[in-house]
Order: sequence, then structure tokens, then C-alpha cells
Amino acid sequence: MSISTGNGWVQLRQQTRSLEAQTDTLFHTYSRFTSAPNLPPKPTEEETKTETQIQELLEKVNTSPEPPPPNTTSKSQRPLTSLSIYHQRETLISQLTRLLDSESLLTASALKQNNLSRHRETLLDHRHTLSRLRSSISESRQRANLLSNVRSDIDAYRSSNPETAEADYMLDERGRIDRSHGVADSVLSQAYAVNEQFGVQREMLGNVQRRIVGAAGKVPGINGLIGRIGAKKRRDGIILGGFIAFCMLVFLYFM
Repeated sequence: MSISTGNGWVQLRQQTRSLEAQTDTLFHTYSRFTSAPNLPPKPTEEETKTETQIQELLEKVNTSPEPPPPNTTSKSQRPLTSLSIYHQRETLISQLTRLLDSESLLTASALKQNNLSRHRETLLDHRHTLSRLRSSISESRQRANLLSNVRSDIDAYRSSNPETAEADYMLDERGRIDRSHGVADSVLSQAYAVNEQFGVQREMLGNVQRRIVGAAGKVPGINGLIGRIGAKKRRDGIILGGFIAFCMLVFLYFM
């Protein structure tokens, strides 16, 4: 009996994990409809099919006969390991619960209880996710339908009133021209501000230069020292230029 019960537990857990993986895959497909740029007024065939598949996985729909109880030892009855893979998740969790309750306190481990609790929490979380995605898709579809109806009403009004449509077109053109003028004014304002900053900086540099010249005139001998430094630089430049010219002549001679 313990071997049959253990095999039944393993088989049920494998089926439960498989259905959880299928649900995650369907959620990935179903969540793409929430971010679709243009939702149609009515759900598409793919959206309806995906939602139906998720509902079938999350709801309690038993499509095969109940398995025999774990204490059955008759060989003529079908064992737990022959459960159909089409059992839905809530049915499988209920079977896991009954299987765990049928075990004695010594054989029912804490690991099995934790696994069962995790499957229940995952099922509840997936149901909440389905409700949230369904609400998001419904809100997006209502918003898209509202915008489409508003555009349709505007187009119908313009088509029935050509003079009003022409006036609206002229108003739109005027608005675009005003926005262009606003951009040009902004660019000109920035250019004037930059020009003003250049003027301020030029004035600051002029003040610095005047202060340097005034300080040099107040200190005795500073002008002569600056002149000698400049003459030395010119002499060093002449010497360096002559040396470079000599090296070039020697180089050209040996070439």
C-alpha cells in the first residue's frame, strides 16, 4: 500500500507541476494582449482561446473517473498511477490532499505538506493573475473603443459640415505656425542670452588686463624686467632657429 501511495503522490505532483508550467506559458501569451497597441472592439480568436485554456486549467473540471482510494488492494481496480493527465489543477490538489490525509502521521512528511501548500498558493496566485489581466485587457479595450468612437464622431461631423472642417483645418495650421514661432522666439532668446554672457566675460577680461597693466606700472623696474624677459625669449628663438636650419642643411648635404 505504501508503494502504491508513494507512486500515486509522485504521479499527481508531476501532473500538477506540468499544468502549472502550461498555465505560466498561457499567461505569457495572454499578457501580450494587455500591451497591444490597437485592441479590436471584440476579443480575437487567439485571445478567447487562450483565456478559455487558462480557465480550464484553473477551474475544477474532472474529465476522468475518480481514482480508487489508497487503501484498496484489489488488482482488478485501477491504481493511482493511471490518472488521466487531463485532470485539472484543483482536482489534482484535492486528490493530493485526500492522499496525504489517508497516510498515517508517521509516513506523512513535512515536505509533502509544504509541497501541497505551495501548489495551493500557486493556484490562488494564478487565479488572481487571471483576474488582473482580464481587467487590464477590458480597460484597454474600453479605452480604445472610446477613442475610436470619438474619432468616428469627429470625422462624421467634419464630413457632414465641410465649412467647419475647413475652419478646423485653418485653426490647426495656425496653431502649427504659432508653435513654430514660439520655437524661433525661444532660440532667439537663447542666442541673446549667450551674446550677453559673452559681453560680460569680455568686460571681465578687459578689467583684468587693465589691473595687470596698472600693477606693472606701479612697481618700479617691472617694465624693464618684462622687456628683458621678452628680449631673451627672442634671442633664444633666433638661436634655436639657426640651430635647426644648420641641422637641416647638414641632413640635406649627406642625403
